Amino acid sequence: MGMELLLGISTLIIALIIFLGFRSNDKLDGKSLKLPPGNLGGWPLIGDTIPFMQPHSSASLGTFMDQHIAKYGRIFRMNLLGRPTIVSADPEFNRFILQSEGRLFENSCPTSIAEIMGRWSMLALAGDIHKEMRSIAVNFMNNVKLRTYFLPDVDAQAVKILDSWKDNTTFSAMEQGKKFAFNLMVKQLMSMDPGMPETEQLRSEYVFFMKGMASIPLNLPWTAFRRALQSRSAILKIMGQKLDERVRKLQEGVQGLEEDDLLASVAKHPHLTRDQILDLILSMLFAGHETSSAAISLAIYFLQSSPKVLQQLREEHTKIANQKKERGETGLNWDDYKQMEFTHCVINETLRLGNIVKFLHRKALKDVQFKGYDIPCGWEVVPIISAAHLDSAIYDDPQIYNPWRWETIFATMTKNSNVMSFSGGPRLCPGAELAKLEMAVFLHHLVQRFEWELAEHDYPVSFPFLGFPKQLPIKIRALK
Repeated sequence: MGMELLLGISTLIIALIIFLGFRSNDKLDGKSLKLPPGNLGGWPLIGDTIPFMQPHSSASLGTFMDQHIAKYGRIFRMNLLGRPTIVSADPEFNRFILQSEGRLFENSCPTSIAEIMGRWSMLALAGDIHKEMRSIAVNFMNNVKLRTYFLPDVDAQAVKILDSWKDNTTFSAMEQGKKFAFNLMVKQLMSMDPGMPETEQLRSEYVFFMKGMASIPLNLPWTAFRRALQSRSAILKIMGQKLDERVRKLQEGVQGLEEDDLLASVAKHPHLTRDQILDLILSMLFAGHETSSAAISLAIYFLQSSPKVLQQLREEHTKIANQKKERGETGLNWDDYKQMEFTHCVINETLRLGNIVKFLHRKALKDVQFKGYDIPCGWEVVPIISAAHLDSAIYDDPQIYNPWRWETIFATMTKNSNVMSFSGGPRLCPGAELAKLEMAVFLHHLVQRFEWELAEHDYPVSFPFLGFPKQLPIKIRALK
């Protein structure tokens, strides 16, 4: 206990030094700066991190942001995670930040997330090594592979999940979406089959892993953060065994392994270490699982309260299914997917209003000026990318779920009216098109087979990761 008390006092002293150091910083290195309005006060060490992270409806910016925008404007400064930070809800500035990746700004992943995801995770990397890792991911999910490898598997996994749904039952739609996305990703990444003991063990550990991602980063025995680190080790052990199998087969001269899964493809990569390969696979499991499962949950949520949208969506997919039946075809193909025009409107509107990702972390690489403000080199910058989605200057009635707005946007290519849920610029999520494909295929089967309603009141919340407090319980009814 004495050592813990000493550690606590030391931490408090350091926090106070940081806190006092932030109190006066309109001058850096003797230069007078015009910083954005705001303050760097708040609690020692953590500043205003807790109110900034407070859960709120994902279709809003939250009370903290609303109050600070009203007081300071769309660009302001604050103390976030013990660091001087510029927060931006200005869509123009946010696009500028994302497009200036590597020149004026670079990725700045919080230490806690880097520890859980791994130092070689794409979330934590910047510069040339990030470009190399990202190019591997882009190649893995390019258009040709989406058509030939992913689409048949997405179709089969969606049917398998929906086959397990029984008429007039109640369950968590969010959990079903997670199961669908997880099964797809582990199959494509590591050829792990759904339902097998090894796959279920990995999924069980992944649940604890994700809980730690949104927890307070205290590495103590009883914390979610410590449990997440333990789960990371367990997950990497399973992945490591799979990697060893691939390496052994390569040494035995087995040909064509790279077509099986990503792990086999990168096992013989000349420049990647074992740690880099495992962190890459884990980060892609995270990215491919979280975005897709959240997007499917959001679509189920919005559609249950939008009967006209659901009706038009059902008509579109029934027409595609009937045409296939007339041609004697089974299984969706790429031409079917390209016909889903209204579906893509639904997907964009779901991502816009649902806001799977609220904000990103960046750091200024040099002194930057924007709209008369100085952003000092080394400062953290947090673009609130959901701000553009909820901006009435960009979208009419932004709080209304209206997929038809995208018919006009697609037709006119309205400037800046595009969804930023997958980030942007050089760090655009390589799995963006895969996530949309998963949504479209899942909805194709869902709307033809079931009707549903909320079994309990629930709504999407930013934690800051998107979730549903009650796991989105729905009651389903099979269509005749």
